[in-house]
Amino acid sequence: MKKTTGDLLKSLKSKATVDDYLTENSNELIFDTLPDWIEFHMIKKKLDKADVVRASNITRTYAYQIINGDKKPSRDKLIMLCFGLRLTLDETQQILRRTGYSELYPRDLRDSIIIFALLHGYSVVDLNILLAEKNAAILE
Repeated sequence: MKKTTGDLLKSLKSKATVDDYLTENSNELIFDTLPDWIEFHMIKKKLDKADVVRASNITRTYAYQIINGDKKPSRDKLIMLCFGLRLTLDETQQILRRTGYSELYPRDLRDSIIIFALLHGYSVVDLNILLAEKNAAILE
């Protein structure tokens, strides 16, 4: 359930550190740009860019262009980046929504497989193997 602005202010006042507030309320925050959002989650999860790029299975140059805001990723590339960032399903749905893409939909075969993989900590490579086994388009 979405928190009201009043709820957020009350939470902010009660926290000992800003990090406590940001961690508790990350799903409520609005980021101006995708790179800001990516950077926030890298810091929150203590990941560096190289780890995210490797885990996303996106070509190195293109991944850095997305992270730096030079390229707008496709829905598939954004989902791959979410795997690289080790995001939860809720965090993934949030960024899909905020970037104008449709959320993962459990009635859709391919999306349901992606949801399953997010929930079970699959890598992009393992997800693509599962997608191929189920005759669904791989993430690319």
